[in-house]
Amino acid sequence: MCRMARPRKPLLSRDRIVTTAGALVDAEGLEAVSTRRLAAELGVSGPSLYNHFRTKDEILEAVADAVSAKVDLSMFHEDDSRDWRTALHDWAVSYRAALTDHPNIVPVLARGPGRRPAGLRVADAVFGAMVRAGWPPAQATHIGALMRYFITGSALGSFARGFVDDETAYDPADYPHLGQAHLLAERQEQVDEGAFETGLRALLDGLAVQYAGAARR
Repeated sequence: MCRMARPRKPLLSRDRIVTTAGALVDAEGLEAVSTRRLAAELGVSGPSLYNHFRTKDEILEAVADAVSAKVDLSMFHEDDSRDWRTALHDWAVSYRAALTDHPNIVPVLARGPGRRPAGLRVADAVFGAMVRAGWPPAQATHIGALMRYFITGSALGSFARGFVDDETAYDPADYPHLGQAHLLAERQEQVDEGAFETGLRALLDGLAVQYAGAARR
């Protein structure tokens, strides 16, 4: 009697679950993810998911952490030559790029890192780099929080997409300054990226003033 060979790779793994859940979130949003839907997508029975994750929330946390893992942290390494301001700028750009590639998971990321390993590495890297640069620990904490608020907020929605592309939608009698607002939707990337860079520069300019003032004391 011959025996069937076992598959070389296990049918189910944490990585496969996270990848499939992430694809669902990207395509259909957070509400699309359920253990029943994931099991169907993976071709397994529902209870088998619980060998890897206890709840749906744990799966979404893992998806969020997979996005955090895509954020470049090289600028915060001790042997990197970038100053604190350039490092924050380059990290913010990388962080926003990761979020804009996966906007539907942003509400989960916005809760904070919790126990997520990649999210905690991000927080640790930012705080450590700011303290090494000479910021007091309390202020380094504030900077990390401030940057997270700004970056996640910028990825939660699009200012440009908030306007319809119908030139008759905004009556100049009611909205005398919105005569070109219907053009914003088709220029979404340019508008939103420009707004992010403008806000980021203003934020970093303000921090630089505080940093210089502290150094003179």
